[in-house]
Amino acid sequence: MLPEFNLAQAVGMLSFVLGILCFYQRNDQRLRIMMVVMNLNHALHFALLGAVTACLSALLAVVRTGLSIKTRSRIVAYVFIVIALVLGLALADAWYDLFPILGTCIGTYALFCLSGIKMRIAFLLGAICWLTNNIIVGSIGGTLLEATLLAVNCMTMWRLYLASKIRP
Repeated sequence: MLPEFNLAQAVGMLSFVLGILCFYQRNDQRLRIMMVVMNLNHALHFALLGAVTACLSALLAVVRTGLSIKTRSRIVAYVFIVIALVLGLALADAWYDLFPILGTCIGTYALFCLSGIKMRIAFLLGAICWLTNNIIVGSIGGTLLEATLLAVNCMTMWRLYLASKIRP
């Protein structure tokens, strides 16, 4: 059964566009700034869908991504991972609520502890978690976003790899 298209789905489609703009960035800092905007929109989308753990994960992603612009502290990363796990597990109603929590933890580690291609590989793993969540909660824009981000992120990693081979 296909989900009904409504305001929640329209907001999800905006997340789809913002996400593509986000992961098309070759510059890590611009990627982080775009990610803040995308996650704010995504939090609203999941709130409208009634997906509590996904909404919480997106809100945590806003704060952690904003902080990752200013610091690369592993301690901050671990604090956010613990917060995501504790709050996410407390709010989870079903086993599949663990997908956005896991995706958030992977994304947190990637933003604070990795860069370049390694960061984007971690984002691929997180995207698989979010894709699974979005299919389960019926998010049309979120499903399109994560499926597209998998492809866009792979292309960006390829471009970064080629650029590293051109530079001595």
